[in-house]
Amino acid sequence: MATVNKIIRPLFITGLRDVHAVEHQALALIDRQLDRLAHYPEIEARLRSHRAETEQQISRVEQILADLGESHSNLKDLGLSISGNLAALSHTVAGDEIIKNSFANFAFENFEIASYTGLITLAEDGGFGSVTALLEQSLAEEQSMASFVIGGIPKVMRTFVDLRAAGEDASH
Repeated sequence: MATVNKIIRPLFITGLRDVHAVEHQALALIDRQLDRLAHYPEIEARLRSHRAETEQQISRVEQILADLGESHSNLKDLGLSISGNLAALSHTVAGDEIIKNSFANFAFENFEIASYTGLITLAEDGGFGSVTALLEQSLAEEQSMASFVIGGIPKVMRTFVDLRAAGEDASH
């Protein structure tokens, strides 16, 4: 078991640092979208709610890292935050920005779901079970957001088409 823990602990710490950075990337993606949702108030409201959840997820990961005597990686946080800003900005020039953002948000939420699922597995197998409840809370929030995004795509598509048919800018 000691050999397994020598493998699992560093992998778990790396995974926690990675998900911390991914959550910073999520904040950047959300922030770039919030100001551009004039025709999609339900999405704006849910993104604002998920932004608050994301801040809590960052706090949870920081708590877990601190409890393990570790800290997050400022370099990873910065890198993925910049990446999130660039990704969101790249959609702003598209005539169908809301559609591209919806698809990207669904993919991103599922990446986060996979990340938390992997961390929970490592926590259980590495004897860090005391933190699984925190990770499971974040996982549930990501699953809820992914469900919201995929469930909202038909409405996004229909609203987009209706606005375009009325001669309005439907992109955001």
